[in-house]
Amino acid sequence: MIHRIPIEGTLDLHAFVPRDVASVVEEYVRAAHEAGLREVRLIHGRGRGVQRGIVQAVLERHPLVRSFQDAPETHLGATVAQLRQDV
Repeated sequence: MIHRIPIEGTLDLHAFVPRDVASVVEEYVRAAHEAGLREVRLIHGRGRGVQRGIVQAVLERHPLVRSFQDAPETHLGATVAQLRQDV
């Protein structure tokens, strides 16, 4: 059975084990782009910055990401990415 999860503008990564975060972010960005979203927020938490590093490394090389930055109101706990619309 296939479960369809609605793609919204925010993804909380706390539910995923660290080894899965890169592939989850990769797939989420693709699905968000297909759903027509222009911006997504990835909540990775503050901690030591490991999850943040993984998320931002994926976003840096993802062909559907135009730009990204730390969400200022979260004190390094989330990253906001702008998605390309020209692809």
